[in-house]
Amino acid sequence: MTESEAPRTPGLLPDIHDSIRPGIAVLRLETTQSREGVLDGAWWPRSRNIGAELPALVRSLTEHLGPVTRVGLDAGAWEALPTRLVIDDRVVHIDSFPVRDDTVLITRGDEDHFSLLVVPPHATVEAARAAMSQAVRADNVLQAGQILVDTGAERDLGDGGAHDAR
Repeated sequence: MTESEAPRTPGLLPDIHDSIRPGIAVLRLETTQSREGVLDGAWWPRSRNIGAELPALVRSLTEHLGPVTRVGLDAGAWEALPTRLVIDDRVVHIDSFPVRDDTVLITRGDEDHFSLLVVPPHATVEAARAAMSQAVRADNVLQAGQILVDTGAERDLGDGGAHDAR
């Protein structure tokens, strides 16, 4: 059976496992006004250095969504958050919140928001694949933190990422 003949599970993207690697974002974009899934995608950054990681994410999202104007992040999950970054000659404002919700909020325009699960950089490939696959399911009802717990990708703040298996 060829890949194009392989049966697809309704509500899921084609198999993304082969393309999941550190530094990648996986998106499920819906063009309707009412997005029903809890999350719109997932991102697996290579590190907690936002200046190094965010430009590639914003460039990728801009290709699919148009210009990104704001990014909301968990202040405790990143090293030294700036209030803005200039990416490809565009200012992207960064909002930080003192919550541990394991997501990044992307704003396009004034009020169009997209919520992405953030897989911790130290997650194993298997855990990252499982978490990202769950996050992009059209029928997903789980919050980001629960997905990370269920897949074994949750943060281990005590080791500083020493379990990086990539």
